[in-house]
Amino acid sequence: MLTYEDRIGFIGTGVMGASMAKRIMNAGYHVSIYTRTKQKATSLINAGADWEDSIANLTKNCKVIITMVGYPSDVEEVYFSDQGILKNVAQGTYLVDMTTSKPKLAEQIESEAEEKGCYALDAPVSGGDIGAKNGKLTIMVGGKEKAYKDILPLLQTMGENIILQGEAGAGQHTKLANQITIASNMVGVCEAIAYAKKSGLNPELVLDSITAGAAGSWSLSNLAPRMIKEDDAPGFYVKHFIKDMKIALESAEELGLSTPGLALSLKLYEELEAKGEADSGTQALIKLFSSP
Repeated sequence: MLTYEDRIGFIGTGVMGASMAKRIMNAGYHVSIYTRTKQKATSLINAGADWEDSIANLTKNCKVIITMVGYPSDVEEVYFSDQGILKNVAQGTYLVDMTTSKPKLAEQIESEAEEKGCYALDAPVSGGDIGAKNGKLTIMVGGKEKAYKDILPLLQTMGENIILQGEAGAGQHTKLANQITIASNMVGVCEAIAYAKKSGLNPELVLDSITAGAAGSWSLSNLAPRMIKEDDAPGFYVKHFIKDMKIALESAEELGLSTPGLALSLKLYEELEAKGEADSGTQALIKLFSSP
């Protein structure tokens, strides 16, 4: 079991990672951080986090290492490079990848971690910037039950709907199911807002009605209001959602599963990205439905 004397390492302090690390610090844990650009971690350093100038140094000093990076290629670099986690980790360390990544990569990390006498979990999250700030993320976990139980108190500082889904990779598969659901739903949300405006309705009043009924969803409640206000600030980047959808489509094809809704959503988001919206929030999809 972890204690507050155990040091927690956090790699990746972007839109969500910074808030997640801050939640851990506020719970009383000692946190060391590493990110490619130190300036992006200034707020955490000012709040008391210790800066490490390399992944190797952070790895050697921490009992638990959490990674929250952008792409599977980033996960591979962080874990498998010469200066990465698995080349420098001490026996008994817990490795928790919270990036949305490939299930097979999660299986590979766990396999190599076990050879080092370590524990690995894949634990991607859902809930966006709001969930990260408020500690209300959904956390989908894959890995061994013992490791899950050992670090559950730490996960509970960041989320409240935390479920062990199965062996290594199961957390990633669950997150991909989540993204498949959101993908088609986002198209529906955009079409609904565009329809409300075109028919002369007040879209805010429409939301008051339909979010409480059968159409209700997280995206409708949290992202549709941003669409109406033309607020494109990223709680979750378009470019990262495209990455997730591509992984999901690849995994579905490997399973022999047809996902036409996912394919359509990916096509639309790639069109949005081509218009220069890669760093906008996913709610920016409304622009494809609102243009003349």
